[in-house]
Amino acid sequence: MSGNISPVTLSIPDFSNSKVVVAGDVMLDSYLFGTTDRISPEAPVPVVHVSSTDDRPGGAANVAVNLAALGVSTSLVGVVGADAAADVLQQILTARGITCEFTRVQDRPTITKTRVQSRGQQLIRLDREISSAMPGDGIVLALRKVIADAGAVVLSDYNKGALADVATMIDACREAGVPTLVDPKGSNFEKYRGATLLTPNQSEFEAVAGVCGTEEELVSRGRAMMDSLDLEALLITRSEKGMLLLEEGNEPLFLSTQAREVFDVTGAGDTVIATLAGALASRQSLATAAALANIAAGLVVRKIGVATVTRSEIQVALHQRGQGGGGVVPREELPGMVEEARGRKERIVLTNGCFDILHAGHVAYLEEAKSLGDRLIVAVNDDDSVRRLKGESRPVNPLQDRMLVLAGLAAVDWVVPFSEDTPAELIAAVLPDVLVKGGDYKPDEIAGAKAVLENGGEVRVLAFHDGRSTTRIIERLQG
Repeated sequence: MSGNISPVTLSIPDFSNSKVVVAGDVMLDSYLFGTTDRISPEAPVPVVHVSSTDDRPGGAANVAVNLAALGVSTSLVGVVGADAAADVLQQILTARGITCEFTRVQDRPTITKTRVQSRGQQLIRLDREISSAMPGDGIVLALRKVIADAGAVVLSDYNKGALADVATMIDACREAGVPTLVDPKGSNFEKYRGATLLTPNQSEFEAVAGVCGTEEELVSRGRAMMDSLDLEALLITRSEKGMLLLEEGNEPLFLSTQAREVFDVTGAGDTVIATLAGALASRQSLATAAALANIAAGLVVRKIGVATVTRSEIQVALHQRGQGGGGVVPREELPGMVEEARGRKERIVLTNGCFDILHAGHVAYLEEAKSLGDRLIVAVNDDDSVRRLKGESRPVNPLQDRMLVLAGLAAVDWVVPFSEDTPAELIAAVLPDVLVKGGDYKPDEIAGAKAVLENGGEVRVLAFHDGRSTTRIIERLQG
């Protein structure tokens, strides 16, 4: 009864060529962090000495942030108050390249959730909101204004009132011929009639359709919901069981969970619907979009707090599962990926080189380097820096080819280019736990070693295998 996504057909689109509009309940999540070491004399509550604060987009705004992290051109439609919280939220979103189409109202505040945390524990949450229906005309007009050239629309319902006129919004999207994806809330799914797709979790689905004892019953009741609500598809997220995609005219598709470790499921649903919408807007099939969303969900639950996933992270995940893609990552994304790996207690190893013609000596060296930790980063000289080091006849293979070949090795996790003569600047940004170099170097002669050692890291020199080198291979070919 279940279907599968072929590794050959699963590919990552260029999200930068797509546009998605998000409309719904926008919020500001405000965090206060501090220490506590005494109880207040005024009441039996802890006194928190606030040392730092952090403001983050929440609700529908977090869906928009997830889309922007993938590189999707994103517009956000919502209702906010005429207050400082709205200014903060819009500033954060604009800085991430998101176009804000906000309707500002005088009689209600911007929805704000303030969390006070100490020593990793949340002590209290303070909500500032009015959850009654919001004025519908403004948000509907704002939506109509921006959907003409959109590849998909996401309606993100947190039951705070922004989607009070959701039926009119769905009609507007249908008139414009734009796929409409809804993250539903509550037990009244009738209001979402005519949407392209709903993305409830299994608990939300069963609250409407009834408890399902078997997968066959889940499929049957899902099909019945699609018929009843005039839906083209239904994606049910099932926690550790993965996802179920029901699509009109196709067999049910069960996607097993991709999460090897789960640290925090906060915001995972936002990541799912954002990835799904971004892929559909990039002209991927619904089955491929769901498979990519499933992978993104498996990545985001490994992160702490509300987080996002980048296109490069999905690409690396596909590569590590043997499903295509590659371990090549942009230089600017590498420090963030390393930080997240450290949050999972992973030991980071970094090495560098030209790796012009990959041979058995390189493979043995990289396998030995990987054995020193959990993640191996290979920094690769770009073509110009190779020419400066090796002469005008080098490299034999261009940078992209060299990186793709390295990314195909089981020992290598991430491959990143650098253009300087040495990778010292890159190493200082990453600060690996172990810096590895091959040859007869002394540790203090290795570029970047000082920064690693001062950070408490380790520098290791590994011996190259005799008789194997790119230069000798070239000499034989010329010979």
